[in-house]
Amino acid sequence: MPKDPKTQEVLGFGGADPHPHPEEKLLTVVHGANLVSLGFLNFMAVQDDVAKLWAEELFLLAMNILAQNASRNTFLHKAILKMFSADKKRVETALESCGLNFNRTESIKPDEFTLEMFERFINKLCLRPDIDKILLEIGAKGKPYLSLDQLQDFLNQRQRDPRLNEVLFPPLDRAQVQQLIRKYETNPQFLQRDQMSLEGFGRFLGGDENGIVAPEKLDLSDDMTQPLSSYFINSSHNTYLTAGQLTGASSVEMYRQVLLSGCRCIELDCWKGRPPDEEPFITHGFTMTTEVSFKEVIEAIAESAFKTSPFPVILSFENHVDSAKQQAKMAEYCRSGFGDALLIEPLDKYPLQAGVPLPSPHDLRGRILVKNKKRRPRPPRPPSSVRRRPPEPPLGEPDTPSPGSFPDPSEVGVPPGGEDKVSERLSKLGEPRKSIDREAESEEDEDEEQPDLKKATTDEGTASSEVNATEEMSTLVNYIEPVKFKSFQAAAKRNKSYEMSSFVETKGLEQLLKSPMEFVEYNKKQLSRIYPKGTRVDSSNYLPQVFWNAGCQMVALNFQTLDVPMQLNLGMFEYNGRSGSR
Repeated sequence: MPKDPKTQEVLGFGGADPHPHPEEKLLTVVHGANLVSLGFLNFMAVQDDVAKLWAEELFLLAMNILAQNASRNTFLHKAILKMFSADKKRVETALESCGLNFNRTESIKPDEFTLEMFERFINKLCLRPDIDKILLEIGAKGKPYLSLDQLQDFLNQRQRDPRLNEVLFPPLDRAQVQQLIRKYETNPQFLQRDQMSLEGFGRFLGGDENGIVAPEKLDLSDDMTQPLSSYFINSSHNTYLTAGQLTGASSVEMYRQVLLSGCRCIELDCWKGRPPDEEPFITHGFTMTTEVSFKEVIEAIAESAFKTSPFPVILSFENHVDSAKQQAKMAEYCRSGFGDALLIEPLDKYPLQAGVPLPSPHDLRGRILVKNKKRRPRPPRPPSSVRRRPPEPPLGEPDTPSPGSFPDPSEVGVPPGGEDKVSERLSKLGEPRKSIDREAESEEDEDEEQPDLKKATTDEGTASSEVNATEEMSTLVNYIEPVKFKSFQAAAKRNKSYEMSSFVETKGLEQLLKSPMEFVEYNKKQLSRIYPKGTRVDSSNYLPQVFWNAGCQMVALNFQTLDVPMQLNLGMFEYNGRSGSR
């Protein structure tokens, strides 16, 4: 919905009889080569429901995973070739070898340039020395075909993964190889002799059977009923940024695009708003990055959270809003914006108790979880078990020792020089003794995170300077409660699966090198989040595979940078229906 009054008037939304829901007639098509360099095409429908129909159909086309991971042959069928000056000689040679006209002043007749002729032209233009090497290895070099035995040997001995179980995935028999020949061979003479021509062999190598990803793995194929800690979760760091960490622009649109790409954990760095509005905003603190409205971000998340995947979305708050009033605003925006999707109370089957596992992604479908520091009220101190000294007797009464009182050393028989030792012992007796209850209380006090007074490291950035949560924000936190990491032994002793810890990449690697097995065991029950170090001011990424190998679930990356680690992340979560969890 345009905010400019003049634009609204032109579209007919500001007249005397405005449309009750004008946004239902509007359609915006977002296009671009990546998540940052985007263009916007805005349309307005004349009739109701037309924009909705177009939006649904365009979205299905844009998010068709099978079409985006089709075989080489499929893409060739759709290809539009652009010839550059440096390739003209090769193109002319390929056209001549196919018997096609290559005169620059004349065009090729469409009925002559059939699909079969196009494939021949591509084979002449794009030579395949790798196929020549294969033919040499299987003894078919110099022949225009592969025999059935040679093709079967290639499929079972050279192309087949030797790690596969032969019972579950048996090698191909002759009948199955014959089916492949009939599917890809077009020459009837070769078909009669159970042979595959070199052109047919090339079509087979570019066919569906040889895709990088098996088509069935692109569908939702994983069991999604295990505890949440059993899954890798597609996670974003500083989601709002479109460029570098120091001067980059922030954008609400990044939240939409990241969620539409399948991300399930996004980050919100929240800061205190200024008078007179006092509206909290999102930015990268202590830098020159721009700001975006917290409320607008919540609205964008609500719109896009479950368009691509039905599984839970985790909002990772880095909360620097040191205002109870503005934290209450944040909580209210979350409640009103997300409605029933916001999980406030834990599920009955999974109470927040020690030893209880996390719910599964299936249990949390369509729910939004908040990760924010949780405020815990300090429990009242139990009565002390120390015996207290009774009050002094009234004046005039004899000074008789009472229970719990201690005589003066000079009044009792004490060996010479022993007064100091007796006084020391009596003073120790007068000190309060810790009971079992007080020890338990002391342990609970340690659990409550205290503000870290030491200066944050450069690697950690502003993550270690969060403020305490108010009651309003605390009530939104349940299964994703961040706690300060002490040790894997302490976490195992507490055995609370809903508590999780975040590690800057350097600290995470340090723990991985020092205690690899303990890290793996920790990740079996609890969530861990890894994020880039603060010195990556160019928004570069670390290799996530190192932490995936240890079972770290939320390995957060800078989605605005399409480097090798981010490409690996996109490939990782292309599987399982691009659900963001696998």
